[in-house]
Amino acid sequence: MIDVSTQISQVRRSLGRRTLEAGEARVQTISQVYDTDVDDLWDVVTNPERIARWFLPVEGELKQGGHYQFTGQAGGTITNCDKPRGYAATWEYGGEVSWVEVRLTPEGDGTRFELEHVAHVKDEWWDQFGPGATGVGWDGAFLGLANYLTDPASAPDPATMVTWHETPEGRSFYRQSSDAWVAASIADGTDPEAARAAGERTFAFYTGAEAG
Repeated sequence: MIDVSTQISQVRRSLGRRTLEAGEARVQTISQVYDTDVDDLWDVVTNPERIARWFLPVEGELKQGGHYQFTGQAGGTITNCDKPRGYAATWEYGGEVSWVEVRLTPEGDGTRFELEHVAHVKDEWWDQFGPGATGVGWDGAFLGLANYLTDPASAPDPATMVTWHETPEGRSFYRQSSDAWVAASIADGTDPEAARAAGERTFAFYTGAEAG
């Protein structure tokens, strides 16, 4: 597995807002440059066999208008497909619907993978956990993608990942990811004390620790 601190530092994170028909939505954007060309990265993030190597097994029709379902996670409908530049889809989980858009852009000798997650979030939930509630999860996906591209023969071991948050490496990852989203929240205008408190609750959620 690649170094946790290096991985966290290579990811860009930002927050914003967007007005939709149903009202104002929160926008989280996370991106990283990977050392591969755009056609290969497109295949990595759209080929079911390769997706399972770095994220989760997925079923369904991975084409525009098709429905998909990740094992034990979200499902939805692919609303746009623009090979190899990106795609968009609904993200449906726990009775809630949000939206994701993926953009692939050549950058230097590699390709930037940018994911935008747009969601209506209740104020009380946002105040409690902040952007890290979903952002830390996306950081985990980006870590998985980085590990896969570094060693394509590797694959997540479900038994190991269940307890990874208890290991020093896992705790370091969740600590640094939570702190990175706190910094993004403060940059977006959140009161620093409130942002840090939400970050602590997020870290506790992902690691089973007691929130400070």
